[in-house]
Amino acid sequence: MIYNNSEVIPMEQRLGNIISSKAGGTAGRGAKTYKISLPTAWVQALGFAEEHRQVVLSFDGDAITIRPKRTMEAFKALALSKDHQLLEMRYYSGNKLCTRICVDQTSREVLAENCTDQLVKTAFGTNELPTWEDFESFLEERCVPRERSGLREYLEALGLEEYDPLAIVRKTKGRMAEDDQWLEVLP
Repeated sequence: MIYNNSEVIPMEQRLGNIISSKAGGTAGRGAKTYKISLPTAWVQALGFAEEHRQVVLSFDGDAITIRPKRTMEAFKALALSKDHQLLEMRYYSGNKLCTRICVDQTSREVLAENCTDQLVKTAFGTNELPTWEDFESFLEERCVPRERSGLREYLEALGLEEYDPLAIVRKTKGRMAEDDQWLEVLP
């Protein structure tokens, strides 16, 4: 059984075959590609359409999961329907919005939408599927280093008792001396 928003959905299983073929283009000698055909009913139930075909594939070492790539609005709606704690941020370069970030702090999932083609100005660069660890690293990059001498005094000046990158970013907006990028943490 699968539980979706407190609704019980019976799990359907089918046998299928993996289709393998030689990889083309610039692939190495002997390289192959693999494809799997999915039942139309499953694809339609997931909400795929000709104009919305992008998927997120996950592999946990035992199983592959396929789900539609969520929009920011769908990501937020799903988290809120589960009573999860959400955090929203906007990452700017000067006054130009570069990345919208939504973090489900309960499930530790991150969704980022870039608003610029200049990848160097975005929060996660070319990484379109940032993980919780990527998010934590990003926050630390927008803070004073943990090893900085005088850190205790710096934290006291901010009114903080311990090194907490999110709390520091809330106070400093993630501003750094070497660039004009900053973060807005939405209430």
